[in-house]
Amino acid sequence: MTIEQLNAQFGIAGQLEFVVGKGGLPMIQVNSAKAKALISIHAGQVLSFKPGNEPEDVMFLSEKAYYQDGKAIKGGVPICWPWFGADPEGKGRPGHGFVRNRPWNVIATQATINGDIVITLGLTDTPETQAIWPHSFILNQEIIIGDSLNLSLMTRNTGKEKFSITQAFHTYFKVGNIAQAKVLGLEGCNYIDKVGGSNAQKQQSGAVTIDSEVDRIYLDVGNTMIIEDSTLNRRIQITSQSSKTAVVWNPWEKISKEMADLEDADYQRLLCVETTNAANDVVEVAPGSECRLVANYRVIRN
Repeated sequence: MTIEQLNAQFGIAGQLEFVVGKGGLPMIQVNSAKAKALISIHAGQVLSFKPGNEPEDVMFLSEKAYYQDGKAIKGGVPICWPWFGADPEGKGRPGHGFVRNRPWNVIATQATINGDIVITLGLTDTPETQAIWPHSFILNQEIIIGDSLNLSLMTRNTGKEKFSITQAFHTYFKVGNIAQAKVLGLEGCNYIDKVGGSNAQKQQSGAVTIDSEVDRIYLDVGNTMIIEDSTLNRRIQITSQSSKTAVVWNPWEKISKEMADLEDADYQRLLCVETTNAANDVVEVAPGSECRLVANYRVIRN
């Protein structure tokens, strides 16, 4: 659909508009009484969320991010599906699945009575996806933009055989200074330390702080984590449903310099805290059934 057609069918006067974004990609711009947001239809990806009168975005978005078919956008909330991490079958398929680098479809938009804006984006299987992952599915993401940002990823198995998935909201949060940020809510949890490919299992002692490369899958987590950011004088509360694992990632200096879609110093300004079904947290979806992964992000002022 063209931008004009999208606005005619799904636009909401004064609150939701479809625009041409970077790289010519279609974007959804939300400017409601409760929040501002930017969503890329390519990748079905929230890129920006600023609730109320917040001076800073909740999301980190790289100035060097790619905006083109076949490329993931570095920042916001990329969707990892139907696998998280490397190809689980070792077939050379792309890391983190195939939905974060292709166009999604706009299914519906709505302004609710309480002032929230609800956007539903979706994908279904095609001959191309069947060649990558031979299963029939409907994948919908409901995005609720209000005082908080609520994301719900629904997978329906429309085939005749069960399939298994891992998945994630690979969320990039903006922090004022990584040295002054910490993650609460993972104290005492065991985690898989993936730095250097070690996969060693360790236990978290106290809050998570970052002073070097961090790539961890936390196991048997609760449903609430908090990013405490003393530089920006705020807390970001992350609550989840249907998730037993969480990932904390920061590339640190060397990897940040090596990544073409990051500025050299971006590691100081980003922190990924991801709501996941990863590692041993595998979800089986029977024919005709569905599963739902939910994450909510709310700013709490100190």
